[in-house]
Amino acid sequence: MDESVTTPQRLTAEFLGTFVLVLGGCGAAVLASGVLVNGILVGIGFLGVSFAFGLSVLTMAYAVGHLSGGHFNPAVTIGLAAGGRFAWKDVPAYVVVQVVGAIAAAAVLYLVASGQDGFSAVDSGFASNGYGDRSPAGYSLLAGLVIEVVLTAIFLIVILGVTDTRAPKGFAPLAIGLTLTLIHLVSIPVTNTSVNPARSIGPALFAGGDAIVQLWLFILAPILGAVIAGIGHAMLLGRGEPATPLEEASEG
Repeated sequence: MDESVTTPQRLTAEFLGTFVLVLGGCGAAVLASGVLVNGILVGIGFLGVSFAFGLSVLTMAYAVGHLSGGHFNPAVTIGLAAGGRFAWKDVPAYVVVQVVGAIAAAAVLYLVASGQDGFSAVDSGFASNGYGDRSPAGYSLLAGLVIEVVLTAIFLIVILGVTDTRAPKGFAPLAIGLTLTLIHLVSIPVTNTSVNPARSIGPALFAGGDAIVQLWLFILAPILGAVIAGIGHAMLLGRGEPATPLEEASEG
């Protein structure tokens, strides 16, 4: 990571990146996924929401990844630390600003969504994650646990791989964004897709009720998957040369 970048600059970048990720992804889910115009459904659906999340992380990785590394996700930060790619001493500050960024984005989204007559964050779910009765397709707790652990692990493996010094340069944000899109395409019906504790915390605070009761799963499962991937990648594939920061991995 560029030593000329100060800690406040890194933390601001993480705040902004997480803010845009949650506002873009959850905003698409809340405001645009199921829009009715003259009785005709013209919303973007699961496909559009999946791309919204992927595009949000892709664009912000290019925009501020050169400052902070472009984590925008507590699970990513912890997984990178577990894999020896990030200093443990910097983890708490990153996680705090990521969560604050997600809450700020959820607050903005709530203000906008509340401009529609009859809107209720509780009744709509407000893009929060869930299992059982709160799963979009009624999937169980076990199914939610497995999908969140496995998909977060896959996400970390991709991040660790594309930022390795041995990987082709110039494609890291694109690969990461497309992977997040794929993850959402697979798992929105199961849990509404977390793989990011900050993304889950923000909307849950406004949805309240069972969204908060079930929040533990979407904090623990992504972190577990990330740690497994971080440690496993280092053990099985090696750490390679000194880790390539996202900003360098993005340069052709």
